[in-house]
Amino acid sequence: MEQKDKINEDYQFPAGIGSVYFIGIGGIGMSALAKFFHEKGVAVSGYDKTPGAVTAALQKSGIPVHFEEDVAQLPENPDYVVYTPAVPAAHAELVQAREKGMNVVKRSDILQVLTGSSFNVCIAGTHGKTTISSMTAHLLRASGFGCNAFLGGISVNYDTNNWSDKRNVCVVEADEYDRSFLKLNPGIAVITAMDPDHLDIYGTAAAMEDAFIAFSKNVEPGGLLIRQFGLKRGKELKADRVLSYSLQNESADVYAKNIMIHEGAYRFDVMIKDVILENAELHMGGMHNVENAVAAIAVAVSLNIDHDKIRQAIAGFRGVKRRFEYIIRNNRLVFIDDYAHHPEELRALIQGAKSLYRQRKCTVIFQPHLFTRTRDFAGGFAEVLDAADEVILLPIYPAREEPIAGVSSEMILSQMNQATGKVMQKDELIKWASDYAANVNHEFGNMLITAGAGDIDALVEPLKNILNKV
Repeated sequence: MEQKDKINEDYQFPAGIGSVYFIGIGGIGMSALAKFFHEKGVAVSGYDKTPGAVTAALQKSGIPVHFEEDVAQLPENPDYVVYTPAVPAAHAELVQAREKGMNVVKRSDILQVLTGSSFNVCIAGTHGKTTISSMTAHLLRASGFGCNAFLGGISVNYDTNNWSDKRNVCVVEADEYDRSFLKLNPGIAVITAMDPDHLDIYGTAAAMEDAFIAFSKNVEPGGLLIRQFGLKRGKELKADRVLSYSLQNESADVYAKNIMIHEGAYRFDVMIKDVILENAELHMGGMHNVENAVAAIAVAVSLNIDHDKIRQAIAGFRGVKRRFEYIIRNNRLVFIDDYAHHPEELRALIQGAKSLYRQRKCTVIFQPHLFTRTRDFAGGFAEVLDAADEVILLPIYPAREEPIAGVSSEMILSQMNQATGKVMQKDELIKWASDYAANVNHEFGNMLITAGAGDIDALVEPLKNILNKV
């Protein structure tokens, strides 16, 4: 089927699926799939290690979720048992499902099932993919074009990480971890970055880059690849049609021009070869998010969406939870929370925040994520964090990993140049926040940033409650 014919078809949910069980259902990507199946009338249930906002939302929607390993909770004959790589191989329910011969698959396999016959817009890259995926899905939805969406973050506009639509188009956040994205077949692919990450899986930066090159070759015949300008090995990324994008580099095929900051928003034009989309407006902090918007707008323009509708949609985009999310914003204090967990993400976050609030003292509270990532990038984290005026490091969030001897948050601290860094436990941080609130600079104001991909988000509300008294 031709791509344009796919786009104009109605989405066909795969037939014959009556029951799906999720091990790790509270993961942001897993929950998007669970909700999608539930909306389609499939019996959905699952396990997660700890309760949280995501699992609470699933339960409220009518999906049973439990938090203790219990093989009795496995359905009798599910069509799929879906697990996340974060679940240990020895997990009792996963072992039981395999021993009983159930159809045990990864999240990426289910995405492949759901997108097998649709026109897919797949956003990949080591940074920015959640924001660009959410922006793109919002542009398609708000413009009336329509799409199904499987996102890696909660869209503030819709308070969800997924939705369904009759149009046979899926916007998918394409995850490079465990080479999951190689099971997708994009009609349009975006590659944002190929910086080294997940070296516990890939071993070397070159091996990870090879995976992105393989992903680009999955773009369907006649399809479009939109890649960030200047990527190392970028010329090895292949598709029938290729556009490069950049923030402002005029050597790229797509870039922003005439960028202005006006009342906390960015205004800019987007140059797309011979096409100009004028007067775009973005109400989301950080110049890196202007670049993200450039990529999302390039997708929308390639789908021939009306420029006025694109302008209205991007101006109405309210962001993604934990992506440069404003928790408090007033004359005395700006409090920003972000998912940044790689040195380059942290760099973009801190630079973006400081460019908007130049006179404010910048304090960063960072929770390193994974022992392997901390080991591999301690020097990079130290260099980036040195740009802040004050740094507080929480202990490493281990996720799926066991501790590594000699690897701790102190490893980052020891490589920093500035003397204002310190490591704190969570209970110490709450006590620190009260002193911080009492000493805010009332002339220029302060700026506080919390960052990390672990459970630091659970501290945001307690900190907000303390700091709202400023």
